Amino acid sequence: MRRRSFLSLPLAATLPAAPPESFTAIQGVCAWPNLQKLADGTLVATIFNQPCHGEWEGDLDCWASTDQGKTWRFRGRPAPHEPATNRMNCAVGPARNGDLVVLVSGWTNRNPKGQPSSPLTGQILRPWICRSSDGARTWAHAGRFPDPPPVGPGIDNQFVPFGNIETAADGSLCVSAYTRKDHTRNCCLLRSRDDGRTWGQIVELNPIGNETAILHLGGGRWLAASRMFERPGDAHHIELFASEDDAKTWRRRGPLTLPGQITGHLTALPDGRVLLTYGNRNTGNFGVDARLSADAGGTWGAPFRIANTPFSDCGYPASVVLGNEAVTVYYTRVSQGYFYEMRTVRWELPRKTA
Repeated sequence: MRRRSFLSLPLAATLPAAPPESFTAIQGVCAWPNLQKLADGTLVATIFNQPCHGEWEGDLDCWASTDQGKTWRFRGRPAPHEPATNRMNCAVGPARNGDLVVLVSGWTNRNPKGQPSSPLTGQILRPWICRSSDGARTWAHAGRFPDPPPVGPGIDNQFVPFGNIETAADGSLCVSAYTRKDHTRNCCLLRSRDDGRTWGQIVELNPIGNETAILHLGGGRWLAASRMFERPGDAHHIELFASEDDAKTWRRRGPLTLPGQITGHLTALPDGRVLLTYGNRNTGNFGVDARLSADAGGTWGAPFRIANTPFSDCGYPASVVLGNEAVTVYYTRVSQGYFYEMRTVRWELPRKTA
C-alpha cells in the first residue's frame, strides 16, 4: 500500500456548523480516558484522577455510566498510588473469563497533590497487573509485568501500556506498550496466554512510536494507529500499521493524520467499518476529529469534527458503539492553569454508503 493512498482524501477536518453537543462528565481530572463497555452494557472510563499531566501524586480510577454515557459515578480504584509516585498510564480490556484487566504504569519522584514536580525527574514504574471480577468495583493485583528488551530506550527502563487490550485469533490477549527516554520512543506488542495474568512474547510494532491503539479485525488481521516520533521537535502525527499474521509482525502503511493531530483510538463498527478518533491540536482548530474506513484500513474518508475544545491541550478520545451512535470520551483543559475535565459526546454515526 503506497503512502499517498491515505492522503488521497483531505486530512483537514470538515467542520459542521454545529458539532454534536458534548457535556462535562468528570471535573478536575486530566483523565486520558480509556472506555470499555461491559457485558451488562455499563460503560467504564478508566482515568488519571488529577488535573495535571502527571506532575504530582495521583491514582488510576474507574468511573461508570449505566445510562449510556449521560451520567457518571465513581466505581473503583484499580491503582491507588504509593507515596511520592503516581499511577496514570494504562491499557484496559476484558479477559476471556469476563474479568476486566488494567495494566498501569506511573512515575517516581512525584510531589504531593497540588505541588508540581519537574517533568524531567522520576523514573517509569513497572506496570501493575490489576484485575476485577465485579464490574470494576474491587481490584486485585497479581503477577509481574516483564522488562522491555535491554536495547535503546528499553535499557534500565519499564514499559508504558496504552489503549485497549484485544483478543487475538489464537485466544491470547494482546496489548501495546512503549518505552521512552529523552527524545527516543519504541512501541512493542505483548501477549498473554493465561488470560491476562502474565505477559511476554514481545514483538516490535513501531520502532519510532509511542502511544499506539490496536484493533483486531478478526481472522488474524490487525490495525494499529501509532503516534510517531520521527524527529525531535516534530509536530507528531498518527501513522497506520497493519498485521496479517495475528499481530506477530507489523508493516507501516502510511499517515492517518496531519502533524499536530494525536493520539488515536480505533473501534470496529457492527457494519464492518473502522472508526478512528483523535485529538486535533492545530492552531485555530482544536477539538476531536474522526475518520472512517470501509475497507479494513485500506482507504479512509475525510475527517469530520465531533467536538470542539477551547485549548490545544485536549484529545486522547476513546469510543464505544451503541447501535447507530457512538459515545466518545476525551479530556480537555477548560481554562488557564490546572483546570481540566473529562467530557462526553454522543453522536450519530454516518450511514454506510454502497
